[in-house]
Amino acid sequence: MKRLLGLAIAILAVCGLLGFSANRLEATDNSGGGNKVLNLYNWGDYIDPSLIQKFQRETGYHVNVETFDSNEAMYTKIKQGGTSYDLTVPSDYMIEKMRAAHLLKPLDRSRLKGMQNFDPRLMNLDFDPHNRYSIPYFWGTLGIIYNDKYVRSGQIKHWNDLWSPKYRNQIMLVDSARDILGFALASNGDSMNTTNNSQLLAAKNKLDRLSPNVKAIVADEIKMYMAENESALAVDWSGEASEMMANNSHLHYVVPSEGSNLWFDNLVIPKTAKHYAAIYAFLNFMMEPKNAAQNARYVGYATPNEKARELLPKAVRDDRQFYPDAKTMAHLQIYQNLSPQLVGRYNDLYLEFKMHTH
Repeated sequence: MKRLLGLAIAILAVCGLLGFSANRLEATDNSGGGNKVLNLYNWGDYIDPSLIQKFQRETGYHVNVETFDSNEAMYTKIKQGGTSYDLTVPSDYMIEKMRAAHLLKPLDRSRLKGMQNFDPRLMNLDFDPHNRYSIPYFWGTLGIIYNDKYVRSGQIKHWNDLWSPKYRNQIMLVDSARDILGFALASNGDSMNTTNNSQLLAAKNKLDRLSPNVKAIVADEIKMYMAENESALAVDWSGEASEMMANNSHLHYVVPSEGSNLWFDNLVIPKTAKHYAAIYAFLNFMMEPKNAAQNARYVGYATPNEKARELLPKAVRDDRQFYPDAKTMAHLQIYQNLSPQLVGRYNDLYLEFKMHTH
């Protein structure tokens, strides 16, 4: 009973803090945007803190940052509308979903300075035609990380290589339903956005055959394990791979040529926005090449800002692991916004695979 009481007190305390946080954000709101504040809702550790400080010094705006750990959590919070966020950073398919739900405000292009800095190949994509609502922030791929202490160069080129019996209990997978089912679909030559139940079942059954090779299915811990030589192989995103490789020179990243996921995270203005002067000051600040380059160095993902990429070290900007060539790019697939029923189907099959693996 005492333990339950303590838990109840802790819950009340957390609720109070959440209420205080929301009230603090609400207290800074005004429709005219006169208050010198910007409320940014971002992924964790997804912007160089020194850039926030620099922006505050240069403009006089104070930036409040709150973080989320999934597109779905962000979507729910924005849809509820209880907190007045000025900017948030959804991924490609989520922009499509937010547009359909009328949760985004269109960009005022007349107030933007720097849109010409972006790689044209990464603009005007299906999830936001003509970039009416979004500005590219980072982009990347899904691929395979291998450790050359255990795997020779050239042995890992394709998704199907992961099924080799010699990699028994040597592969770590990022805990993501769409990505894990996605690479299994790609390995069969099927679309990573398939709505075909037979193809989904075939991918799931193939994943079950991969189970003996799977050492663990984890989230952020995968970076630590790979950096410490705990596993020979991993499937993860390019930015996570970059961080791993920075901590272990034996690690390398491969994007299978037959196809993989191409993802984008993007700055958008949610319906809750109020501080428009701050919003456009921040967007223009982040589009400045020197600031975008600094942010790319800190975060480790590929920058869509061509002018910023030119400022990166040659070894980084010419690294085909993170800036794939045109041939590889042609086979990459952007996730589409699937129906709730299909998302549920993907999740159910993935959970069955996880249970089979453990």
